Amino acid sequence: MKPNRDEAAREHEILVELDTRGAVIVRDLADRFGISEVTVRKDLATMERRSLLRRVRGGAVPLELSDEGAFNMRLRSQRETKRLLARAVAPLVDHGDTIAIDSSTTCFYLAHELVDRRNLLVVTNGLRVATLFMERSNAMVVMPGGTVRRSSGSLVGPVEDALSGRGRISKGFFGVKSISLEYGLAELALEEANAKRHLANACTSVYALFSSVKAGQLGLHPFVAPARITAMYTDERISGTFVSDWERRNVPVHTVATQQRPGLEAAG
Repeated sequence: MKPNRDEAAREHEILVELDTRGAVIVRDLADRFGISEVTVRKDLATMERRSLLRRVRGGAVPLELSDEGAFNMRLRSQRETKRLLARAVAPLVDHGDTIAIDSSTTCFYLAHELVDRRNLLVVTNGLRVATLFMERSNAMVVMPGGTVRRSSGSLVGPVEDALSGRGRISKGFFGVKSISLEYGLAELALEEANAKRHLANACTSVYALFSSVKAGQLGLHPFVAPARITAMYTDERISGTFVSDWERRNVPVHTVATQQRPGLEAAG
């Protein structure tokens, strides 16, 4: 039997396995880690509660393989925090700006705050973001070609052709799965990270929007290096250590008062 690994190491290996193989099997994980199947199931249950995977009979699959309801589920999760973050970030965008907005739910709330801006040029890989601007604003919307990811409602593919002749994007806004001092902004799904990387590379300024819980989560695929981050926006529950560590790297962390009543986040 192989040596037992601690919980964090097991979690990392499970996420890598999900990313490369598309599924994990309880029995196989128990053999690999040298632990009981009961412990494996507890690990998977914990990771599911943190929205890192979806359990199925005998194992688990990536959250991204779940159906279209996954986006709506994430949209309801911490919705008041996301709305308040979006409201705090919105003043960065002026009439006539050229901006990028990714397919994250936090940025979808940001899009709602920006529909009254006139003459925007919006570059997005988010199908819902594109539809919102098309229906409720006079913005010109540019989307990359590629493949539709059902769970995130996004198009994943290179954005260079879509931007040809349009110049640089002045400001880009991105949700994240995790944040690392070493690797920067990261996603769990490789194709989602690649799509965001293409968008971010075309941006002069890059802003990250995320709830404080993301600071402790794991992302496998970086898409923006620490030196390329212009600023971060998160809620007031973020740790002081996180803020000071990033400010020492000249990346300001703006904390937004969410003033949540107990139980309000879960109500959605």
